Amino acid sequence: MKPRRLPAALLDASLVLVALADTWVHVDIEARPAMVWPLLAALALALRRHRPLLAFTLTIPAAMTTDAVFATTAALYTLASFSRHRVLLAGCALTYAITDFLPWPWSSLKANELTHPGTLLHLTYTLATAAAPVFLGQLVQARRDLSQRLAEISEAREHERLLTAQSVLAQERAQLAREMHDVVSHQVSLIAVQAGALQVGSRDAETRHAATTIRQLSVQTLEELRHMVSVLRASGSRHTELTPQPSLATLERLVETSGIDAELKTDLPDDLPPTVQRAVYRTVQEALTNVRKHAPGARAVVRVCHADGTIRATVANTAPTRPALLLPGAHHGLIGLRQRAELLGGTISAGPTPDGGYELNLELPATNSP
Repeated sequence: MKPRRLPAALLDASLVLVALADTWVHVDIEARPAMVWPLLAALALALRRHRPLLAFTLTIPAAMTTDAVFATTAALYTLASFSRHRVLLAGCALTYAITDFLPWPWSSLKANELTHPGTLLHLTYTLATAAAPVFLGQLVQARRDLSQRLAEISEAREHERLLTAQSVLAQERAQLAREMHDVVSHQVSLIAVQAGALQVGSRDAETRHAATTIRQLSVQTLEELRHMVSVLRASGSRHTELTPQPSLATLERLVETSGIDAELKTDLPDDLPPTVQRAVYRTVQEALTNVRKHAPGARAVVRVCHADGTIRATVANTAPTRPALLLPGAHHGLIGLRQRAELLGGTISAGPTPDGGYELNLELPATNSP
């Protein structure tokens, strides 16, 4: 957990107060001319973030004429933490050391004082005092640059990971598209061709009708497969719907091409939300598919109505008239319908009827938004 930092304005105000306290300790209040420069230096700290060089320059007279050097030290540290000009920083540190070392006024400097044994020690201390904020500021700058660089590296790695994942996904999608095009589409095309031949060559009306239905469903399936193959090959490069989204306008065609004896009764308005229309369509589609697979020869009735703000869809079928063929299936259809209904605030119930048939009921609020 990162430590919390003081707000910039509060930190600047605190430094100004400390500089004023330093002035009060080291400068005689009665010496009014001498108070001007330390006060100016303290107030100049408010400019240290936006104009660090100007702030440092305004604090130099205070270090030259008084012992109140906190403002000069703070301004030099700030300049060093922002500037990358090493020569400039060295010059500022040397200026600070000279103004702090030499007495004011300079005319009071005596030649014998420069050869005093303690002068070298004083000069060394002054140079160290001037160099310390520069080194500390450069260290803070290096730490800030390192943190920024680490953040950039982390971002680059995350971007690289996403690109790798997208590349793998694109390869899988391309492989799936090839399989769908080479295998599934080919087999469905053969079904459509065989159904067309049976439709033309058969003399039995019922057989021709069944062949027509098979051919229509095969052609529709091929169109959807071609659309899905194009989506898979796009590999996410553009936004594309997986399939044309159904609505209640296509519900009648769904019932007519279901391949079973089915009747549709509906009184729904045309302004229902698209999510509700898709839920009703998919529910009827799944129910009719189950009737075709598990109840051969059964008759189905599809009722969709709107009352009291609720959409009710019921698909009921009679008992099968012949044994059902064993067809592959994942048995996830009703689970998916139930999840879709729950997301829209509705419910689904399904079960056998007393006459040996089966009934599926869907209830949805009619006010769902897309």
